[in-house]
Amino acid sequence: MIVARTVAELRAALRDRRDGAIGLVPTMGALHEGHATLLRAARQADDTVVMSIFVNPTQFNEQSDLAAYPRTEEADLALAQAAGVDVVFAPDAAEVYPPGFATTVSVTGPIAETLEGAERGRAHFDGVATVVTKLLLAALPDHAYFGAKDAQQVAVIRRLVADLGLPVSLVVCPTSRDDDGLARSSRNTRLSPDERARALAIPRALQEMTDAAAAGIVDAEALRARGTATLEASGIRPEYVALVDPETFAPVAEIAGPVLVAIAARVGATRLIDNTVIGGA
Repeated sequence: MIVARTVAELRAALRDRRDGAIGLVPTMGALHEGHATLLRAARQADDTVVMSIFVNPTQFNEQSDLAAYPRTEEADLALAQAAGVDVVFAPDAAEVYPPGFATTVSVTGPIAETLEGAERGRAHFDGVATVVTKLLLAALPDHAYFGAKDAQQVAVIRRLVADLGLPVSLVVCPTSRDDDGLARSSRNTRLSPDERARALAIPRALQEMTDAAAAGIVDAEALRARGTATLEASGIRPEYVALVDPETFAPVAEIAGPVLVAIAARVGATRLIDNTVIGGA
């Protein structure tokens, strides 16, 4: 397995591999089984698997959150090697944002300005869009792999890929969950045992809204109220429980087709997100 620290080293490592398909799995490190599912999907589909590790400072709206983000490169490299990764791209911030860097990739509209965009600030998705564009241009993969848990991030990336005409196909893998149903996240390690137990109200709220929709309740506000009540019963006050169009992220009033149900909530000091699609495939 090759570890590249610069774009030049990454491109040199991939120069003789472009006769086959290249898959890229962008990560911020602190790898867990959720990342491993993406790596396995890439390993099955592509001839060469590239994984990036970069804690992107421009997408954090809270400096304390950036400072607390776990850096576990040694363990990450071991997991990558075990998963069959061929090339790891692990640059430092100066390689990604060199002196004089002055360009931002910005997606506009509800897709980037609501929910996470509203809660975390406009700069969050600007940071995501810019760094993902840079990673895609550095590796020029045939496929790039993302998890469905970050549904709004995926929608933003899908939009920028289409708008900029980037030659890559996005592969979105199902949300990876622990046995108790909690969506896997590097943030889960910050939860105390009591907080972990209370956090299970998040997937439970999603399931209850799914069941209610399947039983014929189509009013979005009624479904949102059910989910909110489930969270509050466990002492969780959500930042949002939203029902939106999965492509545009415009709010919906009634379930008349596929609808994304998205939740963001703080459990103790830890911010968690999760989602599901109801009303059809």
